Amino acid sequence: MNKTRYSFEGEESVISPQLVYYKEIIEENIQRMISYAEGPERLWPHVKTHKMAEVVKLQMQYGIDRFKCATIAEAEMCAAAGAKKVTLAYPLVGPNIPRFLTLAKTFPETEFFAISDCTEQVELAAMAAVKEQTEIQMLMDVDTGQHRTGVPMEQVEAVYRQWAKLPGICMRGMHCYDGHRHESDCQVRNREVTALNEQIEPMKHALRDSGMDCGIIIFGGTPSFPCHQKLNRDYLSPGTCVIQDAGYAAAYPDLPFEPGAAVLTRVISVQGEDTFTLDMGTKAVATDPNPERAVLVGMEYATTVLQNEEHWVVKLPPEHRADMPKVGDVMFAVPMHVCPTSALYPSVPVIEKGKLTDWWEVTARNRKLSI
Repeated sequence: MNKTRYSFEGEESVISPQLVYYKEIIEENIQRMISYAEGPERLWPHVKTHKMAEVVKLQMQYGIDRFKCATIAEAEMCAAAGAKKVTLAYPLVGPNIPRFLTLAKTFPETEFFAISDCTEQVELAAMAAVKEQTEIQMLMDVDTGQHRTGVPMEQVEAVYRQWAKLPGICMRGMHCYDGHRHESDCQVRNREVTALNEQIEPMKHALRDSGMDCGIIIFGGTPSFPCHQKLNRDYLSPGTCVIQDAGYAAAYPDLPFEPGAAVLTRVISVQGEDTFTLDMGTKAVATDPNPERAVLVGMEYATTVLQNEEHWVVKLPPEHRADMPKVGDVMFAVPMHVCPTSALYPSVPVIEKGKLTDWWEVTARNRKLSI
C-alpha cells in the first residue's frame, strides 16, 4: 500500500487516533461491486460495515435501493435515507418484535423483511402482528453450513410451509448467508458455493411450484457473492467490500476491492533501534483479529510486540531499521477488520481529492435511534 494514497492535506490538524474514510476509493468499490453483479438491481448489501447514512445515500446514487442490517437502528437509518427495501438480517426476538412493527408503521414507504430460524419466535411475532392488524414479511434464515443461525437444510421445506400458515406472517423467501466461505482459492470457493446453490435451488422451486411465495432469495457475503452471481438470478449481499479492509484484501486476492478506510495514528515513543509506539491502542481498532489488528501503510513488514488500551508497540525487522519514524510522525494503519472498527468512532473525516471535505456521522453506532 502506498502512503500517498492515504495522506491528505490538513492531516496534521486531525486528533489521533482517528478512523478516516476515502470517498473516491469507496465509490470505486461500489462500482466494482455493481460490475460483479452486472447491475445494481440484484444487490442487497449489508450496512454493518459502516453504519452510516451517508454511505447508504452514496450507494443509492448508483442505483442500489435495497439494504441489509443487523440492528433496528441500522434499519431505521436506511429507511430514513430513503431505502425501498430493508432486511433485518438478525433473528427477531424479545423487544425487537414490537420495535420491528413500529419501524414498519413509522416508515410506510419502505418495505421491511425480518428473518428467523425459530418456530416459537415466529409464532410470537405472528401474534404481535395480528394484534396490530398487520403482517410481518418473513424470510427463513437457512443454515448454509456455518452453524451460527438458520434452519437446518433438511427441515427447510417443512418449516417454511408451517410458518406460511400462520396469520400475521407473510413468507417471502429465504436468507442464505454463507459466512463460513473463507477459501482464499477462488476455485475452491466456487465449488463450495455451487454445492450450496444445488441444495437451495430444488427447495426454492418446490415451494414455488406448490403455490407459495418464495420469490426473494438473498445469497452470500463479500467473499462468495461473485460466485453466486454466476449461478442464479437471486439477490446478492456483499458488505465489507464497500469499505474493504486489510483482512479481506489479503484473504481474497481475486477480489479487486481496495481498503477505503485507515486509522490516522501518531508515533508517541521510539524504543531502541527497532521498536516504536503508536497512539492506536485497542480502543481505536477492532481486536478480534490476532495478533495483527492493522497493517501500517508503507511499513507492511512491521509486526506487533504488544497492544494495550492506548498503546500499540511495533517492531521493524533488521533490514528495515533505517525506516524508523520520528516521534510525532503521522502514520496510517488499515484495519484487518473494518466493521467493528467503524463502530468505535462517532464520526469520521472524509477525504476527497487529497483534502478533508466532510465529516460523516456513524449514524447507527448505537443500538437505538428513535425506535
